[in-house]
Amino acid sequence: MRPDFMRAHLHSRREVLGLTAKAAAVTAAVSAGIGTSSAAAAEEFTDRMFTPDEVAGWAERTARRYGRDDQRGTWNEVTGERTRQALRLLEGRGPVRTYNLGELMQDNFPAFAGEPPRVLRQRLTVFGYQPKGDFVPAANYDPRTHPESGILQSPTPLGPNTISFHEERFPHGGTYQIATQLDNLGHVGVGETYYNGHRGPDIAAPRGLRKLGNEHLGPIVTRGVLYDIVGLKLAQGSRSDLFRSPVNGEWVLRDNYRITLDDMRDALRRQGVRREPGPGDVALFRTGWTHLLNRAGFDDPQDPHNRRYITTEPGIYLREARYLASRRVAVVGSDTWGLEVLDPAVTGQNVFPVHQVLLTQHGVRIGEGVRTEALAADEAFEFVYLVTPQFHTGSTASNTPPAAMAARP
Repeated sequence: MRPDFMRAHLHSRREVLGLTAKAAAVTAAVSAGIGTSSAAAAEEFTDRMFTPDEVAGWAERTARRYGRDDQRGTWNEVTGERTRQALRLLEGRGPVRTYNLGELMQDNFPAFAGEPPRVLRQRLTVFGYQPKGDFVPAANYDPRTHPESGILQSPTPLGPNTISFHEERFPHGGTYQIATQLDNLGHVGVGETYYNGHRGPDIAAPRGLRKLGNEHLGPIVTRGVLYDIVGLKLAQGSRSDLFRSPVNGEWVLRDNYRITLDDMRDALRRQGVRREPGPGDVALFRTGWTHLLNRAGFDDPQDPHNRRYITTEPGIYLREARYLASRRVAVVGSDTWGLEVLDPAVTGQNVFPVHQVLLTQHGVRIGEGVRTEALAADEAFEFVYLVTPQFHTGSTASNTPPAAMAARP
């Protein structure tokens, strides 16, 4: 055996012998009745099966530590100070790398057997051009008879701006394009043209996108900036730009309000944020639109509040989108379902042109349904933004919610 291997072997052997000795000492201490905390340590060094009486006592033990109604377990140990200490690991050690720790998902990923089975099936939907390959018109699509087919919603793009789009569908129900989501670059195009010159007919496949899919995203941790437009309007006394939500009474930007560059600059000035979003940052808007969601009416498709929520929204338009794109931000997001203002007086007959400018032209991803109420309440207008998007081949979006970290005084 090489001398360096021998040293390592002896070192590891000494560690094992040391742990064994410690275990024997703990066991002896427990036998002698020295403290209840030692019993937990002793459990780690034995193969003894627990008894029903012990199981009955487990809840009492956790209740003593975390409370009778606790549902978080050792997540309670992740305190603000623990997070602060963790972030200190990044200080003074050179460039920081963010790692993807997930398995790349794709169709037929192996799963534990059961009935009904755990299956992963993704099919691409296309709207706005004629794709190549096996795509079935939506009216004729049935996952039982077309298990390998994509779905063609329409070959004709929408509006004079000829918007087209891709979305994933799961044959047994579901999509990443729902609730809090991060639109990826293959989601929206102009006719057949998508980000970086990729052509829809070349990148669309029944199971997902051949290019611009979620497998190219990866997790990010970066600076975030909040534009609290609701807070700005309240501070300015501009109540005509707001209304009280009929659901909970909170302030909300009016349905057709167009957020302007002046609003954005005034908001940062009021918030004391001196540095505008820059390359790699995330810019988020608070409009209050989330307060229109009536969760008690989710099962009623005719609920007037939820229909209003999904029919219109306030937001930015092209000038603001181009400004943020010029700053080369990583994400532009809002607490609305579609980011951009939908007032026909602003947009004319165009359909989601902000999506085309940000995603297709500039490669800036869009966050939708991003709640920022707690950040605004704590005046955390600058923060650490982190997100780990779904690591799924060919997907057009992710609906893993992002998180924010901010130091509170």
